[in-house]
Amino acid sequence: MKHITCIEDLRLEHKRNVPKAFFDYVDHGSYSEDTFRANTADLQKLKFRQRILVDIANRDTSTTILGEKATLPLICAPVGSTGLQYGDGEIHACRAAQAAGIPYTLSTMSINSIEDVAENVEKPFWFQLYVMKDRGFIKELIERAIKAKCSALVLTVDLQVIGQRHADIKNGLSVPPQILNVKNLIDFMSKPGWLVRTLKAKRRNFGNIAGFVKNTNDLGSVAEWTASQFDASLNWKDLDWIRSIWPGKIVIKGIHDIEDAREAVKVGAQAMVVSNHGGRQLDGAPSSISVLPGIADAVGSEIEVMFDSGIRSGQDVMRALALGAKSCMIGRAYIYGLGAYGGPGVTKALDILRNELSVTMGLCGVNSIAEIDRHVLVS
Repeated sequence: MKHITCIEDLRLEHKRNVPKAFFDYVDHGSYSEDTFRANTADLQKLKFRQRILVDIANRDTSTTILGEKATLPLICAPVGSTGLQYGDGEIHACRAAQAAGIPYTLSTMSINSIEDVAENVEKPFWFQLYVMKDRGFIKELIERAIKAKCSALVLTVDLQVIGQRHADIKNGLSVPPQILNVKNLIDFMSKPGWLVRTLKAKRRNFGNIAGFVKNTNDLGSVAEWTASQFDASLNWKDLDWIRSIWPGKIVIKGIHDIEDAREAVKVGAQAMVVSNHGGRQLDGAPSSISVLPGIADAVGSEIEVMFDSGIRSGQDVMRALALGAKSCMIGRAYIYGLGAYGGPGVTKALDILRNELSVTMGLCGVNSIAEIDRHVLVS
């Protein structure tokens, strides 16, 4: 991996190594992708103040996240179908994140189940929850997360209805799925390394749903059940029911408005994630970085504010911290590494982000994460 110098290099390797349908699932957004593009473009518009002759010999990228020590202000975000990017991908990614000293979040729509991951890693991880119509299923899912000693529950609240992702439909990731068509099968065969790893993996379907669909080997049945389960009636009152089952820390992911941020404080969440689902839901919404300062100013003293959507470099992490985030979730950045090289690729992605953040801190004259605020940006 000596030629890998940035996240974009990992992205290109990912594209070469993984079938188009699964690469596009990660690499695209919804509808015209205006919000998807704005997430990265608006981060790039924020410029740094270069400072000189400051003692920066003892820079430290460590911080605390939900009261736990972390070597970086980063969390690996929940990403559905990670195990289709690389065989047993959730296990490999969780191991790499934990070795790097940061939290990993397992998606409800993971390929490896909660139990699969728990049996193969040394430390607790976070679990992301979609609240579906079948509350019995959700209750059991929460109880499984408790049994696995997951250390935080991340409640994703911006997927009550699914935004249309044109690339997924064209590639056959539809409901019902058309993934096993001639074009895709030829593409699968052209990626022998991916194919062997996928066939040797523990699972090739949604592990957390096994047992709730009559035939979990039937992609159509699973996809149709899942699509029918997203609950448009989900509202703030449901948080009381979730809290009655889950005894630990709750993170609400998908906050994009100050009024919603204030509600998150009222229901007693320990943290919120300012996120537009990486531009995969409401196209035409503003970028996440553009709404972060207002939300952080409004509630940052009452709740831990995290940031998600658009992070592609350590400099982007610093930009988000400067505008009020305490930490950042990354999705595509580590998935590109996973698809490129498996667990070592995730490690490489995190090393890249760590180095970029540290260098930028130094050139801006700051030594610790606590020192980063708006003074590091050109006003």
